Amino acid sequence: MSRISHLPFTLLTLLTLIVLFYSCAHWLRRSHSSRELTSVLAELESRSVSDYAVETFDHLTLLGLKAERQLEVYGVKQGGPPELLVSFPFTGFSGRLGPKLREGDLQIPEGIYTVEYLNPNSRYHLSFKLNYPNEFDREMGKRDGRENLGFDIFIHGKSGTVGCIPIGDDAIEELFLMVAKIGIENVSVIIAPHDFRKGRPNPEIKEINWETELYHGIRSALSSLAKMPKG
Repeated sequence: MSRISHLPFTLLTLLTLIVLFYSCAHWLRRSHSSRELTSVLAELESRSVSDYAVETFDHLTLLGLKAERQLEVYGVKQGGPPELLVSFPFTGFSGRLGPKLREGDLQIPEGIYTVEYLNPNSRYHLSFKLNYPNEFDREMGKRDGRENLGFDIFIHGKSGTVGCIPIGDDAIEELFLMVAKIGIENVSVIIAPHDFRKGRPNPEIKEINWETELYHGIRSALSSLAKMPKG
Protein backbone atom coordinates (compact mmCIF):
# COMPACT_ATOMS: atom_id res chain seq x y z
CA MET A 1 0.00 0.00 0.00
CA SER A 2 1.36 3.45 -0.94
CA ARG A 3 2.18 6.04 1.68
CA ILE A 4 -0.44 8.44 0.36
CA SER A 5 -3.21 5.98 1.24
CA HIS A 6 -2.33 6.43 4.92
CA LEU A 7 -3.00 10.16 4.84
CA PRO A 8 -6.14 11.25 6.71
CA PHE A 9 -9.17 11.60 4.49
CA THR A 10 -9.51 15.33 5.24
CA LEU A 11 -5.90 15.92 4.19
CA LEU A 12 -6.39 13.94 1.00
CA THR A 13 -9.52 15.98 0.28
CA LEU A 14 -7.66 19.23 0.88
CA LEU A 15 -4.80 18.22 -1.39
CA THR A 16 -7.26 17.21 -4.10
CA LEU A 17 -9.07 20.55 -3.89
CA ILE A 18 -5.80 22.47 -4.09
CA VAL A 19 -4.80 20.57 -7.22
CA LEU A 20 -8.24 21.07 -8.74
CA PHE A 21 -8.22 24.78 -7.97
CA TYR A 22 -4.93 25.57 -9.60
CA SER A 23 -5.44 23.21 -12.52
CA CYS A 24 -8.93 24.62 -13.11
CA ALA A 25 -7.58 28.15 -13.40
CA HIS A 26 -4.89 27.04 -15.85
CA TRP A 27 -7.13 24.78 -17.89
CA LEU A 28 -9.89 27.36 -18.16
CA ARG A 29 -7.46 29.87 -19.59
CA ARG A 30 -5.96 27.67 -22.28
CA SER A 31 -5.84 24.11 -23.53
CA HIS A 32 -2.97 22.56 -25.46
CA SER A 33 -4.74 23.49 -28.69
CA SER A 34 -4.65 26.96 -30.17
CA ARG A 35 -7.81 27.85 -32.07
CA GLU A 36 -8.71 31.24 -33.43
CA LEU A 37 -11.97 32.66 -32.10
CA THR A 38 -13.19 33.40 -35.61
CA SER A 39 -12.69 29.80 -36.75
CA VAL A 40 -14.46 28.42 -33.68
CA LEU A 41 -17.42 30.74 -34.22
CA ALA A 42 -17.59 29.78 -37.89
CA GLU A 43 -17.61 26.11 -36.97
CA LEU A 44 -20.41 26.64 -34.42
CA GLU A 45 -22.39 28.62 -36.98
CA SER A 46 -22.00 25.83 -39.54
CA ARG A 47 -23.52 23.37 -37.09
CA SER A 48 -26.39 25.74 -36.17
CA VAL A 49 -25.81 25.21 -32.46
CA SER A 50 -28.16 28.09 -31.57
CA ASP A 51 -31.61 28.81 -32.98
CA TYR A 52 -31.94 32.22 -31.31
CA ALA A 53 -31.58 35.39 -33.37
CA VAL A 54 -29.83 37.29 -30.61
CA GLU A 55 -28.94 40.07 -33.05
CA THR A 56 -32.56 41.24 -32.75
CA PHE A 57 -31.94 42.08 -29.08
CA ASP A 58 -29.96 44.96 -27.63
CA HIS A 59 -28.72 43.11 -24.58
CA LEU A 60 -28.45 39.65 -23.01
CA THR A 61 -28.85 39.09 -19.29
CA LEU A 62 -27.63 35.78 -17.89
CA LEU A 63 -29.14 34.83 -14.55
CA GLY A 64 -27.35 32.17 -12.52
CA LEU A 65 -29.50 30.70 -9.74
CA LYS A 66 -27.34 28.70 -7.37
CA ALA A 67 -30.03 26.88 -5.34
CA GLU A 68 -32.00 26.04 -8.48
CA ARG A 69 -28.81 25.14 -10.40
CA GLN A 70 -30.04 26.97 -13.49
CA LEU A 71 -28.54 29.55 -15.84
CA GLU A 72 -31.33 31.51 -17.53
CA VAL A 73 -30.72 33.61 -20.63
CA TYR A 74 -32.87 36.69 -21.28
CA GLY A 75 -32.98 38.81 -24.41
CA VAL A 76 -33.71 42.49 -23.84
CA LYS A 77 -34.91 45.02 -26.42
CA GLN A 78 -34.89 48.72 -25.70
CA GLY A 79 -38.24 49.71 -24.25
CA GLY A 80 -39.52 46.13 -24.14
CA PRO A 81 -39.81 43.46 -21.45
CA PRO A 82 -37.06 40.86 -21.13
CA GLU A 83 -37.73 37.58 -22.90
CA LEU A 84 -36.62 34.28 -21.46
CA LEU A 85 -34.86 32.54 -24.35
CA VAL A 86 -33.41 29.40 -22.80
CA SER A 87 -32.42 27.91 -19.46
CA PHE A 88 -29.37 25.68 -19.01
CA PRO A 89 -28.97 23.41 -15.97
CA PHE A 90 -25.70 23.53 -14.08
CA THR A 91 -23.73 20.34 -14.69
CA GLY A 92 -21.65 20.78 -11.53
CA PHE A 93 -21.55 22.84 -8.36
CA SER A 94 -19.17 23.75 -5.58
CA GLY A 95 -19.49 25.62 -2.30
CA ARG A 96 -22.76 26.73 -0.76
CA LEU A 97 -25.13 29.70 -0.82
CA GLY A 98 -23.41 32.99 -0.14
CA PRO A 99 -20.81 35.16 -1.91
CA LYS A 100 -17.24 34.26 -2.73
CA LEU A 101 -14.97 35.76 -0.07
CA ARG A 102 -11.48 34.45 -0.68
CA GLU A 103 -9.30 32.39 -2.97
CA GLY A 104 -9.83 28.65 -2.51
CA ASP A 105 -13.18 28.84 -0.67
CA LEU A 106 -14.89 26.94 -3.55
CA GLN A 107 -17.67 29.56 -3.68
CA ILE A 108 -19.44 30.62 -6.85
CA PRO A 109 -19.60 34.42 -6.59
CA GLU A 110 -22.86 36.28 -6.08
CA GLY A 111 -23.42 39.70 -7.60
CA ILE A 112 -23.67 41.49 -10.93
CA TYR A 113 -20.87 40.95 -13.42
CA THR A 114 -19.77 41.61 -16.96
CA VAL A 115 -17.98 39.36 -19.46
CA GLU A 116 -14.27 40.14 -19.92
CA TYR A 117 -13.45 37.82 -22.82
CA LEU A 118 -14.34 34.67 -24.71
CA ASN A 119 -11.93 31.74 -24.49
CA PRO A 120 -12.05 29.31 -27.44
CA ASN A 121 -9.13 27.28 -26.04
CA SER A 122 -10.45 26.26 -22.64
CA ARG A 123 -9.79 22.75 -21.38
CA TYR A 124 -13.43 22.89 -20.37
CA HIS A 125 -14.36 22.97 -24.07
CA LEU A 126 -15.31 26.66 -24.31
CA SER A 127 -15.57 29.36 -21.67
CA PHE A 128 -15.95 33.06 -21.00
CA LYS A 129 -14.53 34.98 -18.08
CA LEU A 130 -16.49 37.12 -15.62
CA ASN A 131 -15.07 40.28 -14.05
CA TYR A 132 -14.92 38.84 -10.53
CA PRO A 133 -13.90 40.47 -8.26
CA ASN A 134 -15.91 43.48 -9.35
CA GLU A 135 -15.87 46.90 -7.70
CA PHE A 136 -18.37 45.86 -5.01
CA ASP A 137 -16.39 42.69 -4.20
CA ARG A 138 -13.18 44.68 -3.83
CA GLU A 139 -14.85 47.35 -1.71
CA MET A 140 -16.29 44.74 0.67
CA GLY A 141 -12.95 42.96 0.82
CA LYS A 142 -11.25 46.21 1.80
CA ARG A 143 -13.91 46.88 4.43
CA ASP A 144 -13.43 43.43 5.95
CA GLY A 145 -9.64 43.49 5.68
CA ARG A 146 -9.72 40.51 3.32
CA GLU A 147 -7.10 40.00 0.63
CA ASN A 148 -6.70 37.26 -2.03
CA LEU A 149 -10.34 37.45 -3.08
CA GLY A 150 -9.87 34.84 -5.82
CA PHE A 151 -9.80 35.09 -9.60
CA ASP A 152 -10.55 33.32 -12.89
CA ILE A 153 -14.29 32.80 -12.57
CA PHE A 154 -15.74 31.42 -15.81
CA ILE A 155 -18.92 30.02 -17.28
CA HIS A 156 -17.76 26.93 -19.16
CA GLY A 157 -18.50 23.49 -20.51
CA LYS A 158 -18.07 20.00 -19.04
CA SER A 159 -19.00 19.44 -15.38
CA GLY A 160 -15.99 19.89 -13.12
CA THR A 161 -15.81 23.14 -11.19
CA VAL A 162 -14.16 24.94 -8.30
CA GLY A 163 -16.20 28.14 -8.03
CA CYS A 164 -17.21 28.48 -11.70
CA ILE A 165 -20.52 27.68 -13.45
CA PRO A 166 -20.35 24.61 -15.74
CA ILE A 167 -23.25 23.96 -18.11
CA GLY A 168 -21.95 21.12 -20.29
CA ASP A 169 -20.40 21.17 -23.75
CA ASP A 170 -23.56 21.43 -25.87
CA ALA A 171 -24.95 24.27 -23.76
CA ILE A 172 -21.71 26.25 -23.69
CA GLU A 173 -21.47 26.01 -27.48
CA GLU A 174 -24.92 27.54 -27.81
CA LEU A 175 -24.32 30.23 -25.18
CA PHE A 176 -20.79 31.00 -26.42
CA LEU A 177 -22.17 31.73 -29.89
CA MET A 178 -25.00 33.84 -28.50
CA VAL A 179 -22.62 35.96 -26.44
CA ALA A 180 -20.22 36.36 -29.36
CA LYS A 181 -23.00 37.46 -31.71
CA ILE A 182 -24.42 40.13 -29.46
CA GLY A 183 -20.99 41.26 -28.19
CA ILE A 184 -19.54 40.82 -24.72
CA GLU A 185 -20.11 44.53 -24.01
CA ASN A 186 -23.86 43.88 -24.31
CA VAL A 187 -23.99 41.03 -21.79
CA SER A 188 -24.56 41.23 -18.05
CA VAL A 189 -24.46 38.34 -15.61
CA ILE A 190 -26.46 38.19 -12.40
CA ILE A 191 -25.58 35.41 -9.94
CA ALA A 192 -28.06 34.97 -7.09
CA PRO A 193 -28.18 32.49 -4.21
CA HIS A 194 -31.74 31.61 -5.19
CA ASP A 195 -34.69 33.08 -7.08
CA PHE A 196 -35.72 36.15 -5.08
CA ARG A 197 -38.69 36.62 -7.45
CA LYS A 198 -40.37 33.77 -5.58
CA GLY A 199 -40.39 35.66 -2.27
CA ARG A 200 -37.43 33.91 -0.73
CA PRO A 201 -35.50 35.62 2.09
CA ASN A 202 -31.87 36.65 2.08
CA PRO A 203 -29.51 33.88 3.17
CA GLU A 204 -27.83 34.57 6.50
CA ILE A 205 -24.07 34.69 6.02
CA LYS A 206 -22.24 34.54 9.34
CA GLU A 207 -18.87 35.70 7.99
CA ILE A 208 -20.11 39.11 6.78
CA ASN A 209 -22.34 42.00 7.84
CA TRP A 210 -23.05 43.42 4.38
CA GLU A 211 -25.35 40.76 2.92
CA THR A 212 -28.26 43.26 2.96
CA GLU A 213 -26.33 45.53 0.58
CA LEU A 214 -25.37 42.63 -1.66
CA TYR A 215 -28.84 41.14 -1.92
CA HIS A 216 -30.56 44.52 -2.31
CA GLY A 217 -28.51 45.04 -5.47
CA ILE A 218 -29.29 41.56 -6.78
CA ARG A 219 -33.01 41.95 -5.98
CA SER A 220 -33.09 45.27 -7.84
CA ALA A 221 -31.45 43.69 -10.90
CA LEU A 222 -33.91 40.77 -10.78
CA SER A 223 -36.90 43.12 -10.61
CA SER A 224 -36.38 43.97 -14.26
CA LEU A 225 -36.66 40.26 -15.11
CA ALA A 226 -40.30 40.20 -14.11
CA LYS A 227 -41.17 37.32 -16.39
CA MET A 228 -40.97 34.12 -14.39
CA PRO A 229 -39.14 31.10 -15.78
CA LYS A 230 -41.03 28.78 -18.10
CA GLY A 231 -42.36 25.48 -16.86
